[in-house]
Amino acid sequence: MNQIEQPERLQACFARCKQAGRAALIPFITAGDPFVEGTVELMHSLVVAGADIIELGVPFSDPMADGPVIQAASERAIGRGTSLVKVLAMVKEFRQQDTQTPVVLMGYLNPVFRLGFKQFARLSVVAGLDAVLLVDSPPEESQLLEKHLSESGLAMIRLVAPTTTKERMQLIAANSSGFIYYVAIKGTTGSQSASAADNANSQAAIDYMRELSGLPVAAGFGIKDEQSAVNWAQQADAVVIGSALVTRLAESESINEAKQIIQSFLAPIRQAIDND
Repeated sequence: MNQIEQPERLQACFARCKQAGRAALIPFITAGDPFVEGTVELMHSLVVAGADIIELGVPFSDPMADGPVIQAASERAIGRGTSLVKVLAMVKEFRQQDTQTPVVLMGYLNPVFRLGFKQFARLSVVAGLDAVLLVDSPPEESQLLEKHLSESGLAMIRLVAPTTTKERMQLIAANSSGFIYYVAIKGTTGSQSASAADNANSQAAIDYMRELSGLPVAAGFGIKDEQSAVNWAQQADAVVIGSALVTRLAESESINEAKQIIQSFLAPIRQAIDND
């Protein structure tokens, strides 16, 4: 059993969803794309459309776990001057109106390392962040970062893939908090559709991670629409939708259009999960 408690907002969110008998919906957007100044407004739109938790991507020049859609979004956001410090400022601005919705920062180690682990943890707490998911920060190399995050009450979310061994799962479970992120496909984000029926071992892996960690498990990568969201919501405690939403937002020419895209895309998925 994992000894690190969930941050209060995350714990309350998963408790509400469990009481309602449904999985949590976690949309992903890249901070600074398609609009830097409009990111906070879009975060609020995600909540209105049904988001339980927001996964906010920190743009990075070499996002190795991401497919071409999110890579392109990162490049656009970086070109507009979006940095880790600015992303944390966006979270802080979001918290001025929303003190309930958990926010998870998804990114890579380099920007955090450059800022400094202690400074990153301090700014994250001030901003009102709940958790961090760094794709390239394995447990063996994360002790110092984990120490600062844990002391600040921030969760460290880790990935488990279909190819992860049971031995590795045990290590990840012992060094995770908040929730476990189960990668639903073998590949990068948005590279293919994730069908629960295609992965006979997924339920066993998800159940095993729940048992090992005592944490909820979210499924993501390749979940693109209502049907795939419902399929994975039947197995996991939450579903993450990223590339499909980022693709649509990239086509928007104004904040209002982007908000409409969020509503029209996300609300039916939330409704499908609720009605399943």
